[in-house]
Amino acid sequence: MLVEVIMFAGVILGYFWQPKKLSKIIGKLQLICTALLIFSMGVSLGSRDDFFSDLSQLGLESLIFAVIPGIFSVIAVFVLTKKFMKNGKEA
Repeated sequence: MLVEVIMFAGVILGYFWQPKKLSKIIGKLQLICTALLIFSMGVSLGSRDDFFSDLSQLGLESLIFAVIPGIFSVIAVFVLTKKFMKNGKEA
């Protein structure tokens, strides 16, 4: 619940107040946080004793979790583009 509250607070803050000077800094901060998240996930996986024996199962699950959202994202963009844009311009 705390994660959702923090995220919602960020959405509200970004909607009402976002100076252009901070936009570049926020982008870099997002990149750094994403890299730290991926690194910490790697450390967590690498510290598991049974990591290499479970690697094939983890790989399959990772593939599924990557492909399914990717497919639905492409479908959503296609449908929304057809609905809201005409000839490359906003409707």
